[in-house]
Amino acid sequence: MGIAHEKLEKNIGLLAVLVAVAISLGGLAEIVPLMFQAEAIKPLPGVTPYPALQLAGRDVYTREGCYGCHSQMVRTLRFETERYGHYSMAGESVYDRPFQWGSKRTGPDLARVGGRYSDDWHRVHLTDPRAVVPESNMPAFPWLAETALDGAQVTAHMRALQRLGDPYSDEDIRQAADAVSGKTELDAVVAYLQGLGKHAPRGN
Repeated sequence: MGIAHEKLEKNIGLLAVLVAVAISLGGLAEIVPLMFQAEAIKPLPGVTPYPALQLAGRDVYTREGCYGCHSQMVRTLRFETERYGHYSMAGESVYDRPFQWGSKRTGPDLARVGGRYSDDWHRVHLTDPRAVVPESNMPAFPWLAETALDGAQVTAHMRALQRLGDPYSDEDIRQAADAVSGKTELDAVVAYLQGLGKHAPRGN
């Protein structure tokens, strides 16, 4: 055994191959079960794919890097559930591609922000944050109110998500362009924010 081990250590090429094989097997042993578990996760009651306007808002939210300062993941810690509400559950994020979890909080977690403020509050906050939160260091996004949504882009995104398995109907996709017609990116982001946490479990 000692001689064989010594030969293996001296054969750099073979040692590198065996190390790669060991790492690959270990990685597969960790990753494959998670893939099957992800397939088994079911949406919470009421959780459906984002309607066209909210989906467009989520795209803008992601494009503008809002996730860099706002997580969407309430952890199971008591001080978090007391502040934000019920801890986040995987079934809430089934249709999030990519998910917005994370732990970076320059600003507050937004997992339960839906319905906490009025649409008008969100509009002011997005265009001039310090008008409603004087100590805020959030940048302003005034151009969102001036940029119209692209119905064709939203339709194409929904069609792509349908191919990935999101249960959008063909009718949902046909109606997407009309649903965002005349709407701005600001309208879309507000709609997205107002939907966050809407189907979260009650209580802590």
